[in-house]
Amino acid sequence: MARIPTLSAVRGRLKTAGLLASTLVLAASLTACGGGGESATPAAQNSAGSAVDANAFPTTIEHKYGSTTITQEPKRVVTVGLTEQDALLALGVVPVGVTEWLGKYPGTIGPWATGKLAGAALPEVLKDVDGPQYEKIAALKPDLIIALYSGLTKEQYDKLSQIGVPVVAQPKEYNDYGIPWNEATKKVGQAVGRATKANELVKAVEDKFAQARKDHPEFAGKSALMASTYEGYFVYGSQDGRSHILESLGFKLPADLDAVIGDKFGKSLSAERTDLLDRDALVWLIDTPAKAQEILGKDALYTGLKVAKEKREVFIENAGDYGSAVSFVTVLSLPYVIDRIVPQLAAAVDGDPKTEVKPAG
Repeated sequence: MARIPTLSAVRGRLKTAGLLASTLVLAASLTACGGGGESATPAAQNSAGSAVDANAFPTTIEHKYGSTTITQEPKRVVTVGLTEQDALLALGVVPVGVTEWLGKYPGTIGPWATGKLAGAALPEVLKDVDGPQYEKIAALKPDLIIALYSGLTKEQYDKLSQIGVPVVAQPKEYNDYGIPWNEATKKVGQAVGRATKANELVKAVEDKFAQARKDHPEFAGKSALMASTYEGYFVYGSQDGRSHILESLGFKLPADLDAVIGDKFGKSLSAERTDLLDRDALVWLIDTPAKAQEILGKDALYTGLKVAKEKREVFIENAGDYGSAVSFVTVLSLPYVIDRIVPQLAAAVDGDPKTEVKPAG
């Protein structure tokens, strides 16, 4: 099954009013007992070389539920969004708590980001099953909660705000889980007072995309799509980060993609819309190549498409680090992805069905 970001979060349902009450009691007791006992959670540890900008605070960030003002440099950051830890680490800030998504890396820190820990303790991992774990978040004594790449509801936002620290929710300009990686990086940089460094990081990745486009002018204007075999054929919309990868390399998405998907990050296609898959390049996020080939090979509608006949497919295994990086789409994972996906896409669109699209490590 493909890892779809909102599937776990969409399961989130509001907890009872009793949970809110217990959260507030806990938050109050933590404040009252601040120095009592030894904490089992990691202390905030910031890497050298990521100085806070002059006059960085106070700063106000607009979001889906209003605006949030941060008055001083945060020292203990918790991420309720699923990928913001990468931007924090890139900026030299190690969060004290992160929300689990992929569920296979210690501290939810992928191999493309572990070098940024610089010896700091791993953050505590939080779950999102029925919404944020309010009590555990409060117990971490955060001074900032970030939920940019999230599907946070208004009630969940209000409950988190009751902990008594600034909460930055997802922006209203995009669908839930739709904030682009570059904007997420810049907003995280603003929130922790490192906007200058965030801009530098974003430019470095954008330059890498630009170099790939220069090296592969054949990508320009070609149509491409990312899909999975989750619940039939699941395709990712224009606001999903995986689609942004293709667009940043010069590809264009199907013109009617969002009309089919609606205001979601993606959607399973009906049988009559299998034609949407017929692209110059089609990137499949799959469990295993053998299973995907079995599923696709049995579908006469799919095997009849040119993309299948001319072997313009790229298969990426979800279980591997590469597949995880493709879904993560962050300032740290993208360079890792670009190095791997560009040769595969070049092989897929070269016009020769005999060209093998080789797996990437």
